[in-house]
Amino acid sequence: MGVIRKKTVTRGGEGGVKYVCDVCSSDITSTVRIRCADPACSDFDLCVSCFAKGESRNAHDPAIHAFRVIEQNSFPIFDREWGADEELLLLEGAETYGLGSWADIADHIGGFRDKDEVRDHYLATYVESPNFPLPKRCSPHDCELANEVRREEFQSRKKRRIEDRREAAKNAPALQPKTKPTASVPSCHEIQGYMPGRLEFETEYANEAEEAVQHMQFDPGDGVNPRTGELEPEMELKLTVMEIYNSRLTQRVERKKVIFEHDLLEYRENTKVEKRRSKDEKDLLQKAKPFARIMNHKDFEDLNQGLVDELNLRQAITQLQDWRNMRIGDLKSGEKYETEKAQRIQKAIPMGSMDRERLASNQRSKQAPPPDPPSGAALLIAPELAIRPAPQTNGEVNGDSKPLTNGHTNGVNGVNGHAPSRPKITPQAISGVQPLQLSQDNAPDLHLLTPEEAKLCEVVRLQPKPYLMIKEQILKEALKTNGTLKKKQAKEICRLDSQKGARIFDFFINAGWLGKA
Repeated sequence: MGVIRKKTVTRGGEGGVKYVCDVCSSDITSTVRIRCADPACSDFDLCVSCFAKGESRNAHDPAIHAFRVIEQNSFPIFDREWGADEELLLLEGAETYGLGSWADIADHIGGFRDKDEVRDHYLATYVESPNFPLPKRCSPHDCELANEVRREEFQSRKKRRIEDRREAAKNAPALQPKTKPTASVPSCHEIQGYMPGRLEFETEYANEAEEAVQHMQFDPGDGVNPRTGELEPEMELKLTVMEIYNSRLTQRVERKKVIFEHDLLEYRENTKVEKRRSKDEKDLLQKAKPFARIMNHKDFEDLNQGLVDELNLRQAITQLQDWRNMRIGDLKSGEKYETEKAQRIQKAIPMGSMDRERLASNQRSKQAPPPDPPSGAALLIAPELAIRPAPQTNGEVNGDSKPLTNGHTNGVNGVNGHAPSRPKITPQAISGVQPLQLSQDNAPDLHLLTPEEAKLCEVVRLQPKPYLMIKEQILKEALKTNGTLKKKQAKEICRLDSQKGARIFDFFINAGWLGKA
């Protein structure tokens, strides 16, 4: 009785231990109180008024029970900002909750003390004291601080501090919800089956290793033959099984060390880096992964970078040798040769494949797809040359007129051998919809789109990959109706809201990829 631990909603509040009179239930936390010292009464406190009247309750007998007068020890003894009452509550909280539970100890002290302040005061006053484990001013006759700072002045400063912190707590912004789960369960984390609170996986390496030793018992004196003093065969078998089990535990720890050492749990970051690599680089680095078990992270990254650089150099050398065999003597001619080679490969793709740029080629003459981003080899060969888009026409090359692959000759679909150029299409923004800013960091497939298509995706807030799937389905449906499509059909295929579907349909119409039905 007599001690009430105030329940607080947030840490670092006024909190602390509260005392009430066991007779009239008045709050006597901040005043003088009388405590019964008889063993029959446990934590029995009285206010001065009830004590003067001789009030009793339960087993308390004021006529014969001894008592103690407990004052507010609100004056400094070890630190200018900490009173003796707070020092007592600090030690009591440390004994109750244990050292290290600073948040609980701060709640026990109250007075808007936070956990960092309590921890720093304990370390500075007790741990770093020259009289460790006692404070520096541990002598009962050392009253220097108490005489230097008057009790009234100290209590007024304490009251002002509590009021300031209470006002700051009221004006503090609301705490943001936690983005990461606090429970260490497999389904709450980026890597399925990993429990970061325990640094363990749901399924470990050699997961059944414990089954061989789970029922094994070792009693004192067992396994030794009393006559010969040698180990019995059964004990030797047990020890052999334990050696096997310990070796499996060692292998488990080594594999975990590799995972933590090389940041393999950062799945999203590793995926971003992986997407930027070419297929050849991915295959090469996949073969180098076993070396991670015998190398630290920095050395392994240096090895991977060296392998990629070597691959790029070999590709550059092979490309230069290919140009020499084709009697190409300068970089500009080599760049032109690579562009035309990419065009020939593109035209060789048979109709009916999933190539997105040739689905509607039998209905219109259209612009050739943009070239792939330069590889590391191309950057090594010609770092000063930018990759230029493919020519706008399938007409003249170096001034010579050549027949096209579909049986048409130059000049048929245009004037003077040049295809009619369409004006650039600029999709209009949708009112009330904030455009999405796309870049290679948040949209890895952005290089597959033309600048106009990228602008369209920003307006309708659509990632490149979903856009390409919508485009493929629309063009497939248009092929069934001789290249024409209704706006309603396009909206149903898009499965977006009406305005975004209309923007995509109008873009395809203006680009000449579709005709209105």
